[in-house]
Amino acid sequence: MAQQRLSMRKIRDVLRLSAGGLSKRQIAASLGIGPTAAGACLKRARDAGLGWSLPDDLDDDALERRLYPAPAATTKDWRSLPDWPAVHRELRRKGVTLQLVWEEYRAAHPDGYGRSRFCELYRAWEGRLSPTMRQAHVAGEKLFVDYAGTTIDIFDAATGEVHACQLFVAALGASSYTYAEATVTQSLPDWIGAHTRAFAFFGGVPAMVVSDNLKSGVTKACFYEPAVNRAYAEMAVHYDTAIVPARPRKPRDKAKVEVAVQVATRWIIAKLRNAKFFSLTELNAAIRECLVPLNDRGSRHLGASRRALFDDVERSSLKALPAEPYVYAEWKQVKAGLDYHVEVEKHYYSVPHALLRETLWARITARTIELFHRGKRVAVHVRSSSNRKHTTVREHMPSSHRRHADWTPERIQRRASEIGPKTSALVEVILRERRHPEQGFRACMGILRHASNFGPARLEAACGRALEIGARSYTSVTSILKNNLDRQRPAQSNNGGTDGPAIVHANIRGPRYFH
Repeated sequence: MAQQRLSMRKIRDVLRLSAGGLSKRQIAASLGIGPTAAGACLKRARDAGLGWSLPDDLDDDALERRLYPAPAATTKDWRSLPDWPAVHRELRRKGVTLQLVWEEYRAAHPDGYGRSRFCELYRAWEGRLSPTMRQAHVAGEKLFVDYAGTTIDIFDAATGEVHACQLFVAALGASSYTYAEATVTQSLPDWIGAHTRAFAFFGGVPAMVVSDNLKSGVTKACFYEPAVNRAYAEMAVHYDTAIVPARPRKPRDKAKVEVAVQVATRWIIAKLRNAKFFSLTELNAAIRECLVPLNDRGSRHLGASRRALFDDVERSSLKALPAEPYVYAEWKQVKAGLDYHVEVEKHYYSVPHALLRETLWARITARTIELFHRGKRVAVHVRSSSNRKHTTVREHMPSSHRRHADWTPERIQRRASEIGPKTSALVEVILRERRHPEQGFRACMGILRHASNFGPARLEAACGRALEIGARSYTSVTSILKNNLDRQRPAQSNNGGTDGPAIVHANIRGPRYFH
């Protein structure tokens, strides 16, 4: 089966991380792809003459054409493949090297593989044979992060309620220099916020972050291809680092932070066990005080204190912090409707009308909504409240009110007329009262779909009821149908209006109750 192509976004990340010095396997673990796919991507980039950074005007479509041109005819490799098991057995002999084995191979096969290719093929075969990895902690390379299993309580001074806070722990690989802080939850905003504060504490950024398979940061805890949450991955891009999730049920992958968690439990949680805290700020101030002796304490295993090793070995190896800290943003996949709007938290935001029915990504911050299509930002809006209203940019509207797939106000009106005059009247009112007719498409189409669930007769009665009580929304018609109000007549007031309650019942208090 042909290998599925990577998305252009992931290909850009592969090139960025490769330029940062990461190996194919490290890139694969960070991005949740296979090492073969990462290597193939890098090879295609080299063949296309591309490197990091890519030109600003190279969009996803152009990048795809550069990396995946029309396939050319290839010929089968005629060279003799070495007997790798025999090579492996020979290398176990004293004094035998890969260079010597290659020379013997070329003597027997003059047209065989060159030395570099021979070694590359053997290492690939050996890697499949012996997958055990030996960790070596290089200065500035890895930061291990995790939450401690033990919590710390804070108390509400007013109610006495107790809340268990989580202890976030981060430890650098070469020096074991440790950072810790308490967060209210293990949710994604707290998880990412703790990372940004840890980077500020260290005064730099490591080449990669080895994280536990926390559900907030890793959406798919797969042994071979873990999937990192997009907001977590975006934070890594901002700090020019890589996220490498530890393999499930493999504590050796994060042994460094396991020890750091154990030390933090003894030197922070146990030390503060008799203290009482009434706010998260107060608790974190106490934790910062505990970090000083923890990092200054000498270790017979390390030969020096964590702080001394950090200052002498690791501080200068960290990457510089970006000019601004990462601003937390959530990502959500959305689809543009027939009204060329997408829904984000019960509000509708416009995109260029040519993108209707297209799938987009929404980047949601506290103040803005950014919308991306195939890696390119196509719209940005000020974030609005969840009021089921529309935020529309005039430039996004189609000229002459063009419609997609023949869904026009006339077609919607014609479909409503087939159900009944009251349905037709309600649809006409909804389309007329909107600032732009297409903004009423969602409501009208939702109302018309009720004909298949409740029947045309009930929908006609519900639309009549909605007109009588002044309702002009899909939600109101849905509520009328679900509560069977379409089968009841509204109570009439003395002047023929509908000021009274919709249901007459002995338990409903009238206006005289309050006088």
